[in-house]
Amino acid sequence: MTQRAKVLSVPAMTWQMRLAGGLLALTAAAFAHAARADGGKVIVSHGISTFGELKYPAGFTHLDYVNPEAPKGGEISQWAPGTFDSMNPYSVKGVPAALSTLFYEGILGGTADEIGASYCLMCETMEYPEDRSWVIFNLRKDVKFSDGSPMTAEDVVFSYNLFREKGIAEFRSVFNDKVQSAEVLDPYRVKFTFTPGTPFRDMPASVGGTPVFSKADYEGKKRDLEDSSLEPFLGTGPYVLQSLKPGQQIIYARNPDYWGATQPLSVGQYNFDRIRVEYFGDDNAAFEAFKSGVYTFRNENSSKQWATGYDFQNLTNGAVIKAELPSGAIASGQAFLFNLRRDTFKDIRVREAIGLMFNFEWSNQTLFYGLYTRINSIWDNTQMAATGPASPEEAALLQPLIDEGLLPASILTDDAVMAPVSNPDKGLDRKNLRAASALLDEAGWEVGVDGMRRNAKGETLKVEFLEDSPSFERVINPYVENLRSLGVDARLTLVDPAQMSQRSDPPAFDFDMIVGNALNGYEPGGEMKQAYASVTANNSTRNRMGMSDPAVDRLTDIVEAAKTRAELDVATRALDRVLRATRFWVPQWYKKSHTVAYYDQYAHPDPLPPYALGELSFWWFDADKAAKLKASGALK
Repeated sequence: MTQRAKVLSVPAMTWQMRLAGGLLALTAAAFAHAARADGGKVIVSHGISTFGELKYPAGFTHLDYVNPEAPKGGEISQWAPGTFDSMNPYSVKGVPAALSTLFYEGILGGTADEIGASYCLMCETMEYPEDRSWVIFNLRKDVKFSDGSPMTAEDVVFSYNLFREKGIAEFRSVFNDKVQSAEVLDPYRVKFTFTPGTPFRDMPASVGGTPVFSKADYEGKKRDLEDSSLEPFLGTGPYVLQSLKPGQQIIYARNPDYWGATQPLSVGQYNFDRIRVEYFGDDNAAFEAFKSGVYTFRNENSSKQWATGYDFQNLTNGAVIKAELPSGAIASGQAFLFNLRRDTFKDIRVREAIGLMFNFEWSNQTLFYGLYTRINSIWDNTQMAATGPASPEEAALLQPLIDEGLLPASILTDDAVMAPVSNPDKGLDRKNLRAASALLDEAGWEVGVDGMRRNAKGETLKVEFLEDSPSFERVINPYVENLRSLGVDARLTLVDPAQMSQRSDPPAFDFDMIVGNALNGYEPGGEMKQAYASVTANNSTRNRMGMSDPAVDRLTDIVEAAKTRAELDVATRALDRVLRATRFWVPQWYKKSHTVAYYDQYAHPDPLPPYALGELSFWWFDADKAAKLKASGALK
């Protein structure tokens, strides 16, 4: 079936994506120490690592996984679903275009072959004390916006304050109180001082990852970060907007005057002259367009398509390459998410019963061709996934919450909650049906003469699945039928992407269940609060389920404050254990490889880095192969 993965991989990273190990290269350096007037040490470096050593030393020339001799040129094209009406990805208004963060960079960025490393991209060095309570960025003097104007410390502070005042509510709720001040020390030197009492571990990298806009352009054109607009803000990134047809097509062009072309993080990257995105109303139309060469690269997210659809002429004659490429990435956290704000779902027994009725094993065998692995943990495929009963180290974190009455004592002795196992040979698992029936009976939802469950008020137990992708219909419909066998008044409602956004985004949150992702990361920190903290329960696009639990709040604080990798792993396992015990989701599935198809005119490094496919970033165009495709008629 369909995996709700990103249709397009984004090579530029914003602060939200930094912990996912992304595609922008921010390189690390050896540490140098300078004496401070008060006798403490200030670390002067061209990178920072959350834990341990940086991989790349000072003076490195390029990232290990890129081809530094990769040619520039050509076009890569992909598809996106639905429509778009905005080029502003930082507003809740409108539907932003795919890849609309390509124009922007932060002072720091990250690599695709290490975790928790941020390197100077737009700075020469960075300075910070050992406790990381402040950071100074010594900016490069050659950084230019795409119109050729210089970027200075004033632009950095302006952009930070802009996000502080007008950024999405979840960002402001979590981060605004953590920064005490942002100061311009001189035209190419900026200092951020963090609020005393705040865990400082992630703060230098967090502020260093904030996108930088041109202050002069923003003010001169009277722009508004909160408004939808088809004109991008002026940034420093490697691509500019070439053309767009709202809702149909967008083309990004590589800026030939990009300031960072020879910067070590950029060498071997941003190789395509153009990145074209074609929009389609549904996956079937998009796939037919790929078969005929309307676009040239497809990151396949449909198991059925992958197993049965790739038998067209351009594949059999060798014009299209079909490949499974290795991925070491964390599992997606893809799941059916409950809207915990609904009275119906406030009883955990109801949520558990509904979860029992999704038969993943049957779906994987019958619909997915055995291509997927079940998700059990928010941090599946990492050492941070909770397993079995709580370890002594986890128990030390959980016991105080038990003593305060925030958690049951069983959290220590019960195995971490796993997704239910079902019979793969039948769509409806009778054993799970009986278990779910008993749970709903206990919760006061009794079966009436019509077979539907009602509460003491006579209200039926209704569950609406809200979905904007027709490809999910064949997965959700059997789930709906199973729920109806349980006496639940379940149904699937298909809407267009605009309606989906209106109903599932804040402030509406007008849904029962949707397909989404439980936020995770290789080095969880303050961003976890955007998805799981009470403070974001009613304003965050990442906390769509409305998680608001005092025990979870306390554990996110502990995760954020962890000072070593070992402490972080233990704290995250404890958080994972507690979140899974709330049954806020019905976990779905993930793939352990990239399933891609593309016209044979591209090349990529071998091996790929573990944490990114990077087709838009460090793949490149082979002009000779492209000419052969055109000569054969496979491409126009």
